[in-house]
Amino acid sequence: MDILYTFHDNLIRQVGDGFFRFLIKTINWEQRMLAIKGPRGSGKTTLMLQYIHYKLKQPREKVLYVTADHYWFYTHNLVETADEFYKNGGRYLFIDEVHKYPNWSRELKNIYDGYPDLRVVFSSSSALDIHRGESDLSRRVIVYELPGLSFREFLNLEGGLDIAAISWNDLTKSPNEIASDIVHRIQPLAFFKQYLRYGYFPFFKESTPEELPIRLSQTINTVVETDLAFIQGYSQGTAFKVKKLLGVLAESVPFKPNISALARKLDVSRETVYAWFIHLEKARMLNLLLAKGKGVSSLQKPEKVYLENTNLAFALKQHPDFGTIRETFLLNQLVNAKLPVTLPQSGDFYVNEIFIEVGGRNKNASQVKGESQYLVAADEIEIGFGTKIPLWLFGFLY
Repeated sequence: MDILYTFHDNLIRQVGDGFFRFLIKTINWEQRMLAIKGPRGSGKTTLMLQYIHYKLKQPREKVLYVTADHYWFYTHNLVETADEFYKNGGRYLFIDEVHKYPNWSRELKNIYDGYPDLRVVFSSSSALDIHRGESDLSRRVIVYELPGLSFREFLNLEGGLDIAAISWNDLTKSPNEIASDIVHRIQPLAFFKQYLRYGYFPFFKESTPEELPIRLSQTINTVVETDLAFIQGYSQGTAFKVKKLLGVLAESVPFKPNISALARKLDVSRETVYAWFIHLEKARMLNLLLAKGKGVSSLQKPEKVYLENTNLAFALKQHPDFGTIRETFLLNQLVNAKLPVTLPQSGDFYVNEIFIEVGGRNKNASQVKGESQYLVAADEIEIGFGTKIPLWLFGFLY
């Protein structure tokens, strides 16, 4: 296993401690088996390497990081690798991109059952349904989601700050006091424009402005052509049609879907279009917004369809509509903060009994003022007043 340890050592030496994603504090690392899911480029690999290097602090022989597409696994399987590692004193096994390994769920189940004091952490694509692998892991694995950077994390990373996240309760009760405190530390509006264009994925720190659109396009292609291939029934032809669907959505988001028209345009059934929406949502390419008061169903028509984050909008369209960008940002941050969001009859979003209207600096409450509780999320302002609060502040929820 010297090859794997050399690979492990090389990566550990390169990881820094200048910035940690929020999830590193949220995860209960004492679990026997845990999974970290997230969109491609969200920082899952760095998160695991940082935990090993700066938090775990175990002797070298007890810890091993591997990636499931390493050439070692051309001639070895996961179970025998775990067995050899364990017999040589290993107790913490980290497996990156487990979805690239065939029979991953069966072998993880065997490892869990056969080595009770071996802790296993693995990462996977967002598209992978961990609980529906060929072997049942639902009672064995705890799953955590790592989304892209919040605006708060982007500010901390770019501005060298350490501003804590705020709760939904605090944001809705004293938003402008919180905003005032942040503005005294940094001017957020210039950073906010940068974040909307390219700051959602941590790899922006490793790329030039010219490279970023290319990397974002590569991310989209890889998700559609590779990650979604792990869903049964996907083929090269399917990938082409899914990219065509994304192109249609990018031209018109927030998209009020006409399922029959989409099905005709793509030459597929209505049920297939519904399924693709769900798959793209799981892969963190879309956010689907359902009407307030309706239940969740895999064959339920979403009222609106948004790209998952604003960076995708700029990658797929040169000049996206800025009203749409504002809505896309707000929905993204609310969903990533695990808040329940639906589409109300009044306003843009309904969250925990509060109606939210989104707009520019001059946006007023005319569309929601008849509701008992409402907020206006206004762009291009540093600090608001009363129920009018800065849009950027919603980026501090995680």
